[in-house]
Formats: sequence, C-alpha cells, structure tokens
Amino acid sequence: MDTPDVSVQEADFDAGELQNCLQGGACEEGAIASFVGLVRSGNVGREVLEMELEHYPGMTEQSIQAIVNEARQRWELLEARVVHRVGKLRPGDQIVYVGVSSAHRGTAFQACEFIMDYLKTQAPFWKKETTDEGQHWVDARASDEHAAQRWASSPK
Repeated sequence: MDTPDVSVQEADFDAGELQNCLQGGACEEGAIASFVGLVRSGNVGREVLEMELEHYPGMTEQSIQAIVNEARQRWELLEARVVHRVGKLRPGDQIVYVGVSSAHRGTAFQACEFIMDYLKTQAPFWKKETTDEGQHWVDARASDEHAAQRWASSPK
C-alpha cells in the first residue's frame, strides 16, 4: 500500500476510497472488514451540538501505529488503515475509520474490532463536547475499558 497505516487529520475522509486501498491487487484478500464511527447527536441525555478533538501531534500517530502493529502481530493481516479526525466536528460527521484486509473473515472482523477497542482506550485524544448545557470534557467510559480488557486475555 502506498499510503501510511495511520492518519490523524482535520479533513473528512472517503470510506469507500479507503476500503479500496485495502485491496492489494494480488487477489489474496478473502475479507475486508471496516468500521466508520460518527459523531452522535446525543450523549448521556444531553444534546450534542459540537465535539472538539485535540491530540498531541506525533505522539498520537505513534500510539495508533503501535495498536495497528499489535493487531498485525496477533492476526495475519494483508493491509490495515486507520484514519482519525481531530478538530471541531458536528453530529453526523465521520470521526474514525478502521479497515483491515486478510485472507479470512474471522481474522478481519477480530482485528478490526481489536483496533477500534484499543483506539477508544489507548489513543491519546481529548474530547470536549458542546451541549445544550454548555461545554465539558468527555471522560473515558467503563464499557470501553471492559471491551479492551477482553483482548488482554486473548492469546496473541
């Protein structure tokens, strides 16, 4: 693949184009699994008007690349791609893309889910929501931690 595994950017992305990049051209792929996350219009009973994501350039990309590298160690992946947006986003905007290709569907599903679970808990992003009740920083969710912890006990 001519593009890097990880991109952190303000610009929107084309999920279809990213998915096409997961096909290496040698027809080895038996499966492509992808996930697109969107900004929700509500969170914890509040109307979300805007979300702002901040990150530490360089550190964030390295952290996400480490997650992708771990997925590559756990599963036989042909390609992997993560795009995460930063800056100001509105409800309905795309916020994250995770895609992987492999010879088998089970591998692709598991690797995609692993990457997303670890992104939610390990990638250094700070989220601030503007809601109908004002601005506040978004805390980590226990459900995200629980989802990531199940991979800690999974064999590599």
